[in-house]
Amino acid sequence: MASGRAGSAARNAESHKCFSLLFYRAVRDLKPVWMLEDMRTMEAFYLEDDAGQRIFSPSEALLYAIVHDHQAYAQYLLTRYGEAALAEPGERFCCCPSSAPHLTMAVRYDRRYILGLILQESRRVPGYASADGRFRTPLHLACELLRPEAVIMLLGSGACASAQDHDGVTPLDVVLEKLRDSSVLDGEEARRCLDHLLMFMPKVRFKLKEVLGKTPEVWSKVLGEETYKYLAGQSPAPLAVSTMQTILQQLSPDTFPASLSELPIPSCLKPLGLPVSPRDQQRV
Repeated sequence: MASGRAGSAARNAESHKCFSLLFYRAVRDLKPVWMLEDMRTMEAFYLEDDAGQRIFSPSEALLYAIVHDHQAYAQYLLTRYGEAALAEPGERFCCCPSSAPHLTMAVRYDRRYILGLILQESRRVPGYASADGRFRTPLHLACELLRPEAVIMLLGSGACASAQDHDGVTPLDVVLEKLRDSSVLDGEEARRCLDHLLMFMPKVRFKLKEVLGKTPEVWSKVLGEETYKYLAGQSPAPLAVSTMQTILQQLSPDTFPASLSELPIPSCLKPLGLPVSPRDQQRV
């Protein structure tokens, strides 16, 4: 009897793995939304106490959609399930430690279009992606990976530019370290991340401020004299930075980035807003 139950459990586990692999491949191959939903909600056989459990929750399916950049499926899941699509995934999904795993995954895989969808939906979820000192925020990660488009999208949607992780490190600290160690190849991206952060930080707070004061010859070369003096607390913000800080404070996160593109200022002064995905560009 015991061996029969063990064999049944093994077959159930194998069957579940098979269903999981089929669903994963279907999302990867960008199958139609209706087909994916039929597969996602198909009941698989488990042990008695798990009977009737569905193979994937909307939250877990959204993670697959992010990984494989299935934009239509991500949009469907967020529109149809809302808060449930942004809920914590099940234990079987091993994500980066984060209070907002879907945002974090979208930043890590550079899924800008889906990132915009998540940010739009997250405005309806109270407390979603609020700073948690246990983890680095999605903004920390965007700075670590030098993704200026993700940085401006997160900041414009209300991400805290001075959020600290468990070591007291802010996104600005991350960018400064990248600038100090950057090569010619990634220096431009790091500088863009820095410029975006400063525009959303009327009060500059960061861990490396004392270090800047101790080695001015190094940091003035890395940052430029004007920016160095501002970050070191030796002078007010440069005029361009203070002007954009004032303007951006008037924009509501609820209408970002549309409100940014509508600003009556030269486009060269505007930070990059919500990008169009390569797949969408091909349709134009």
